[in-house]
Amino acid sequence: MDNKPTSTLPAPDNAAAAAMWHTYCTATGRDEVEPYVVDYFGDHPALADELLGLVREGTKRATASLENEYAQSGEPLPEPDGHWIACDSTGAPALVLRTTEVRQAAFDEVDEDFAHAEGEDERTMAGWRREHEKYWRRTQAAAGHAWQPDDTRRPGHHVVLERFEVAWPRPCRTQP
Repeated sequence: MDNKPTSTLPAPDNAAAAAMWHTYCTATGRDEVEPYVVDYFGDHPALADELLGLVREGTKRATASLENEYAQSGEPLPEPDGHWIACDSTGAPALVLRTTEVRQAAFDEVDEDFAHAEGEDERTMAGWRREHEKYWRRTQAAAGHAWQPDDTRRPGHHVVLERFEVAWPRPCRTQP
């Protein structure tokens, strides 16, 4: 995972995301008034595109964030069967994701299975810890907070572990 911020991400194209949401809801029969979030993976363009690519190829089916990031942004915590639209580095909506599982844990309680499902780096626990510690130290410092892995033991600062599936566009199926 590239953990060096090179530039900031532009605002997501919310109008295009709304159009994607409309298309998804029309095709699947979901209620269009259901809430959804429009967001990126990562915190800079190269990382956003890298992680989105891992989702597209099927390697990445989980993501982790810090509980306090939701409070800072005003976004609700993810919930099972919730949706979010992942954007590419230009802010264009790319995929509708459906959350399948959410749990919270301390940094050192994240398990090997989750690290593998995140699909990043070498897909190991050691790699997950190394890269997420660098990432959260950087992003929390940018928000004006010093961050340590032990912070995730405090209420309101846990790691939010989210598993998801690609809901739209639907993956192509090959005929037998």
